[in-house]
Order: sequence, then C-alpha cells, then structure tokens
Amino acid sequence: MLRRLAASAALCLLAACADAQTIRIATFNVSLNRDAPSLLARELEGEPSAQARAVVEILREVRPDILIVNELDFDADGRVLQAFQNLLSAANGPGEPLAYDVAFAAPVNTGVASGLDLDRDGTVGGPGDAWGWGDFPGQYGMAVLSRFPIDETTVRTFQRFLWRDLPDNLLPRDFYGGVADQLRLSSKSHWDVPVELGEETTLHLLVSHPTPPVFDGPEDRNGRRNADEVRFWLRYLDDSPTLTDDAGRTGGLPADAAFVVAGDLNLAPVDGDGRAEVIRALLAHARVQDPLPASAGGVEAATEQGRANLQHEGDPALDTADWRDRPGPGNLRVDYLLPSADLRVVDAGVYWPAAASDADGASRAKRASDHRLVWIDVELP
Repeated sequence: MLRRLAASAALCLLAACADAQTIRIATFNVSLNRDAPSLLARELEGEPSAQARAVVEILREVRPDILIVNELDFDADGRVLQAFQNLLSAANGPGEPLAYDVAFAAPVNTGVASGLDLDRDGTVGGPGDAWGWGDFPGQYGMAVLSRFPIDETTVRTFQRFLWRDLPDNLLPRDFYGGVADQLRLSSKSHWDVPVELGEETTLHLLVSHPTPPVFDGPEDRNGRRNADEVRFWLRYLDDSPTLTDDAGRTGGLPADAAFVVAGDLNLAPVDGDGRAEVIRALLAHARVQDPLPASAGGVEAATEQGRANLQHEGDPALDTADWRDRPGPGNLRVDYLLPSADLRVVDAGVYWPAAASDADGASRAKRASDHRLVWIDVELP
C-alpha cells in the first residue's frame, strides 16, 4: 500500500535538500503494537497514549527525511498509517509538525494463520502456528515514510519467500518434519523499497524485522530463523538468482545500486543471543559500510544498570535496545542503518540522551520504546 499526499511538496523538498546536500534517514522500532486488531488505529485517531506521544516528540526532534518504522501494526485499509502520519503533522503538541508526502506499508507474516502445527504442540491455531508469531494479521508490522517519491512499480516484497529456498539455510528439518518445505523465511517480511532522490538517483531501502533468536528450545528454530533472515540480505546483495519475490521476479540487488539496510535485526555483533557471526558478515560485506551510530545515553545506561551489561564486550555507546538485565541479555546493538559503500555518511547517531545532560530527552526515549531511534545523514550524490 503506497500513499501519496503532495508530490509537488516532495519536489520542493528535493530542491531544498539539494541545497543542504544531505538527507537524514532514521530507523525506529516504535513498539506501537497492540493486543487486537483496530486497537492501535482507534488509539491514534482518538486519545494517543503517553507512549505514542513520546514517539511523536522524538521524531519531531530528530526530523528524518526518510523513516523506517518497525512494530507499527498493519491494517489493510491503512487506518493506522494514516493516523500515525496525522499525529506527526498535527499543529498541536510539542515541536514543529513533521509531514511526510509518501508512506508505504504492506502485509506481513505475523498473525497470518498457517493451518499447520508449526510449534509442534499438538494443536493448530494461535500465534505459534502463524507464519510469523502474532495474535492477529499485521501485528508488529512495518512501514516506510518519506519526503521523497517511492517508485511503487519496482517495490519488491518477499513475504511469501520460502525458507528452504535460501541458499545454505539453517532450516531445522528434524523439528518441523513434513511441514518444513512450506515454511516462510520472513517472520514479518523483507522489502526493497526504491526511493527516488532525483531524476537519476534511486536509494533502495532494504527493510526487515527478523524474529528474536530466543523463545524456543534446543532445536534453536528462532535462532536459526533469525540468522537466515539476516543472511537473506547477504544473498540479496550478492544478487542470488534463487531469490524470488512475491510478484515472481528473481534475483537480488544490482551491483551498482545504492542502498541502506534498515531495521531492527534482533542480532548483535557482540554479546547477547543469536548467531553473531551472521551480522558480523553483513557488517563486513564489501558493499556495506558501518557508520557506527553512537550515543552517550547508552554508555550511561549500561553503567547505571550494571548486571548483564557488566559482562558485555561490546561498546555500550553503540547499544540501541534497553532490555532487562536479569533475567535478560542487557542492552545491545540490534537496530541498524547500513548504507552502501558508495554513499558518503557525514553524521550518525542513536537517540539516547544521557540523563545527566538531557533528563527530558532521556525520559522521552524511555517512555517511547525499549528501542532507540538510529539516524544517519547522507550526502546526496
């Protein structure tokens, strides 16, 4: 679903950004998921929660030109996305209104019934037997909001891509038995969303939100799926001919395409659960650069919370998730913006203010989500 509001405004903005020479891209797991269909739409259309208001305040402060959102419930009629846009652009509330001319969202696998006993508990039905864990179709969805046009004719989605079709996959066939060949890889979806930055400049947003590599058993089905959902992008960047999208088009990303891998990948390169070697391979890929967005608040939080954080080997300045420390993995880097090596990144950061210097900002970040917004500033070609 692609919503266009004011194409002329996007062109005007393009001219302004060309003068400024940079655009800001952000990814944010906003945790705007609710327990039943339509609950989030009604909330955002009526009286937004303190959490939703905190999300809006952060976005109005950071002011990205392109925004990738994880955990925003998807509905086929677009009520949630429209209400979210309306909140950002409303005249009331703190900060300057933030309007996006284009918004894209599409179906995801969460909550979509498979009709199979995927969790092997002897019954069929419920979130564990959906193609992706969820209580209803669209829970924990994704979206892209942009001040620039999206080329809707070349958007690619991989919602129905089969796990078995990923080269060198880790599919635990012994656990799934006869249903293994029917499993979808994406717990939500994988998207290639082309954003038109100019007449001859297209930026491909490679968006996903893999399952957490936990909440399973010795078969490690979630750990394996998480690793392969991240590994998908390695194959996509290598233009693997085995990748077939939902429209039947094959192959990956052309070698000369500019891109940003974006989203909550639920996998840290150091510490935590999951197969860290997979995200390290993505970070080290020849086509990828890692701008290392950082914050002072991540360091402060790790020091004050202690516990699991004291055992971490990774740099807490790079953390993007504020998770429980006992039990739990502590704070980790799991949210990413990884631009192609041909793009010039002029600045990057994580919205995690240190309370010692910005108590209001630190409180706002904590109210909004257990994840922190990540942003990069990229110079236009």
